[in-house]
Amino acid sequence: MAEQMTGAEMVIRALTDNGVEHIFGYPGGAALPIYDAMFQQDKIQHILVRHEQGATHMAEGYARSTGKCGVVLVTSGPGATNAVTGLTDALMDSIPLVCITAQVPTNLIGSDAFQECDTVGITRSCTKYNYLVKRIEDLPRVLHEAFLIATTGRPGPVVIDIPKDVQFALGNYYQPDVETLRHQSYRPQMDGDLGAIEAAVDMMLRAERPVFYTGGGVINAGPEASEALRELAELTGFPVTSTLMGLGAFPASNPQWLGMLGMHGTYEANLAMHDCDVMINIGARFDDRITGRIDAFSPGSRKIHVDIDPSSINKVVPVDIPIIGDCARVLREMVRVYRSKSNQPRTEAIAPWWEQIDEWRAVNSLGYKNSTTTIKPQYAIERLYEASKAQGKDVYITTEVGQHQMWAAQHFHFDQPNRWMTSGGLGTMGYGLPAAVGVQVAHPDALVIDIAGEASVQMTMQEISTAVQYRLPVKIFILNNERMGMVRQWQDLLHGSRYAHSYSESLPDFVKLAEAYGAKGVRCDNPAELDAAIAEMLDYDGPVLFDVVVEKDENCLPMIPSGKPHNEIILPDTANIGSIIDEKGRQLV
Repeated sequence: MAEQMTGAEMVIRALTDNGVEHIFGYPGGAALPIYDAMFQQDKIQHILVRHEQGATHMAEGYARSTGKCGVVLVTSGPGATNAVTGLTDALMDSIPLVCITAQVPTNLIGSDAFQECDTVGITRSCTKYNYLVKRIEDLPRVLHEAFLIATTGRPGPVVIDIPKDVQFALGNYYQPDVETLRHQSYRPQMDGDLGAIEAAVDMMLRAERPVFYTGGGVINAGPEASEALRELAELTGFPVTSTLMGLGAFPASNPQWLGMLGMHGTYEANLAMHDCDVMINIGARFDDRITGRIDAFSPGSRKIHVDIDPSSINKVVPVDIPIIGDCARVLREMVRVYRSKSNQPRTEAIAPWWEQIDEWRAVNSLGYKNSTTTIKPQYAIERLYEASKAQGKDVYITTEVGQHQMWAAQHFHFDQPNRWMTSGGLGTMGYGLPAAVGVQVAHPDALVIDIAGEASVQMTMQEISTAVQYRLPVKIFILNNERMGMVRQWQDLLHGSRYAHSYSESLPDFVKLAEAYGAKGVRCDNPAELDAAIAEMLDYDGPVLFDVVVEKDENCLPMIPSGKPHNEIILPDTANIGSIIDEKGRQLV
């Protein structure tokens, strides 16, 4: 049954009909009809942000931690352009977002009107799909279709640009009908080819040095994908590693877990990938931070690649068995086919492989030299991890981007999916604080911590005000080394220790800054006092900005230099930047 209403009212009704409970936004002239309709309802809570980039990152955190679609509402012109960074971030990391942007009236489009920009043109390359709705008759379909596109197949951001006159216009609204919405040009393949799955299982049954290489696609496919991955790993006995985006899909406490893979991954994970004979890629895209030098990437292996996005198959690394489909469905089918052929793990066949992996593990590539006089950043993460476990709450971690992000990935451990929110593909500084706000909105009773750097966190620091306004008790755990630490580390490696603009000389007093916003500020620079300071942060029932003063020149290791193969890895050592050794333990430099 069609109902007559304005375009602005259609927006609110469509959000409600698509299960939206929270929206992150910032008003402006072209968006006021939608905001007026928002004011006259109580089913959707609007979170007023302080910057539109913050809105998109909040929606990303919300979506990543719930599996639902995040929703953003911004005005025309700068409102839309300010959202571009978050849209690109969501596209790179496959996060489902619907971003509604207001536009000047249709008769003014192209006239350089006040706060006009070509939103569709600007966002074409940083969204999964986008629309400019010029007719009220099209608006209900577009609104419903946007949610379908954002959340199915490979998830991603969708922009709906709605001119102001369309928001005022009267039209007929109808509820979503998923089958009607599906059209010929958008039908993502969900089920993997059975023949390819059987061939993959046969290859796995012949493997002597196998490894599961898992990514964010396992998280995006929902909790059933993580459950199926755990079942398949237990069934086969194979080792499991993960990309940055896939942490939590397989439990870090499981003995089959090798740790994170890639540029700052563990020694055992990287050498297992280099020396394996069968690689089973589940929901990862062979990005450059994982592969290193392509022609030296896992040179002797046969490769299986499971991905819902056909464009990811053979895009970077040629594979032997491609399987296009939803990770959950393919993994469940792999379990079924494996059980039909063999119901036992390949313990004896891969025993020598596990012996080799245990030798690599003994290197202790995440080791570091602790200090009694300065707080080492690795130690700070470890103490935070232990303290958060003791809280007895569901714990969610977001991060900014840089050294602290990698230390968090290495030293904070995840046994469940959707508990780790970070900017992977785009590497967006300023992501973590607003993402934490979005996570806390979705999980009001959870412990939500943004592990931050003092440089990154300042990019969206104003969103502390949002946390205070909505009484969201997010904890911002700043590892303050007074440096853009990763930039400084690369300057050591590649640029003769010439620190061009990678240090900060006028940092704010973070305690006073927190208090100015109405939050709590904590500062600690003494390892002996760190546990008590962390307890003070966790016990406070409100937002906290914790300034942890850490060792200024600590390097994030292990590290595979850009463009190098996995068996040329820098490990912790007594030297400033460590030493590069190969898989036989030979020092290369």
